[in-house]
Amino acid sequence: MRKPNKLVALIFAILASVAMLLPTSAYAEQGTNDNSGSITISDAEPGHTYNAYQVLVLESYDTEAGAYSYKANEDWADWLAKQTQYVSIDGQGYVTWKEGADVAAFAKAALAHATEAKIAAKATKTADSATVSFTGLNLGYYLVDTTVGTLCSLNTTTPDVVMEEKNDLPGINKEVKEDSTGEWGDKNTAEIGDTVEFKTTITAKAGAESYVLHDVMSKGLTLNAGSIKVQVGGSDLAAANYTIKTNGLVDGCDFEIEFAQGYLDTIAGDTSIVVTYTAVVNEDAEVFDVPNTNKTQLKFGADHRDETTWDETKTYTFKVDVVKTDGDNKVLDGAQFKLYDAKTDGNEIALIKVSDGVYRLAKDGEDGVEYITTVKGQLEIKGFDANTNYYLEETKAPDGYNKLAERVEIAVVDSNLEASVSNDTWQSGGVHVVNKTGSLLPHTGGIGTTIFYALGGALVLGVIAVFLARKRAK
Repeated sequence: MRKPNKLVALIFAILASVAMLLPTSAYAEQGTNDNSGSITISDAEPGHTYNAYQVLVLESYDTEAGAYSYKANEDWADWLAKQTQYVSIDGQGYVTWKEGADVAAFAKAALAHATEAKIAAKATKTADSATVSFTGLNLGYYLVDTTVGTLCSLNTTTPDVVMEEKNDLPGINKEVKEDSTGEWGDKNTAEIGDTVEFKTTITAKAGAESYVLHDVMSKGLTLNAGSIKVQVGGSDLAAANYTIKTNGLVDGCDFEIEFAQGYLDTIAGDTSIVVTYTAVVNEDAEVFDVPNTNKTQLKFGADHRDETTWDETKTYTFKVDVVKTDGDNKVLDGAQFKLYDAKTDGNEIALIKVSDGVYRLAKDGEDGVEYITTVKGQLEIKGFDANTNYYLEETKAPDGYNKLAERVEIAVVDSNLEASVSNDTWQSGGVHVVNKTGSLLPHTGGIGTTIFYALGGALVLGVIAVFLARKRAK
């Protein structure tokens, strides 16, 4: 916060001496001024609300002499009497500022009292430009509050004063890590079952007030609640400075982080608060080109009435069509496959049946099917990562066809591998797997053996005929 100018610093120092020369009363009479005062806020934030509270009434002043005579506004008198570290009040009700007292701390304490005691502001305006003006004010010492934050302005209308907006709007930046490169950005690719890393950076500002981080994931992502970590400057922020909520939320959020105001009050300049966490791509994941989203928003200000825009990341997963055909591209049924992560050996990748001919990659802890089977020569497998190689091994070929000698590679780059099949014939795309059949193999026998059979039969018949003829002759 800016240091008070010389005029403000002198305001209270000379009040005791001036007070002896002025009429006395318990409180200054309201309306004794002519409503000629004004306050102008420069560098205002459009759309934000400004409230002006009159803490002290200015009975009289001499700007050339630097002499000002104040009494407490009735709404503030009891509270001011207890603020002995900042002010003193004499028997006639005149207020004197204590030398060396912390003006910024006084302003925050005064604002807290105004909120708690529900003291009505003398004037309220919402900025529609970079300048906000209050006119028609009684002269006095004013506290100006803004919904942007808690850095408040204190100054005197004599009769006019210009105050500068001291609060900056906080910022927020959300990122997701791409596992193939290790780089952070606004999108990534992953397979079903993968654990994805997310990072949200809050740029906190001096005067930060009531920060609450909101995070929402689409149904294809499952939060690992125990992974949430909050750091400042690379070190874990003390747990007492924030509260994480993952249960009982009614606003559609997967989690919220509320920062303690006591911690926010210690922020003197731009401070990066980094929140990291992970989520698993689950069985409800959408396939490209529909993203699985994670969005974050920061709410701030009194009653959390202000908010940043949502910042969103997109996680993509892909599907692959497999088509089994003969050499003429006619689909073949009855083939069975398994999926692996290597050309040879490697690990089998578990697959879960979604429906006939449709499968997805399994999550950790899920038991996959023994093998996957084509339906009308086709398969659909969902949940592939990009920039990752997969290998399909045929474990059983269609009846009458030769089983493949090696695994077939599946390489997803940046889109689905979709096939076109018409009239039971593969047209294009997807992963096209061709089986071949051999011709009828040679067998023992053939035409030469048939002749021997015929001759043998004739000889047998001849012998029978001779035998019958001799029998008749006898």
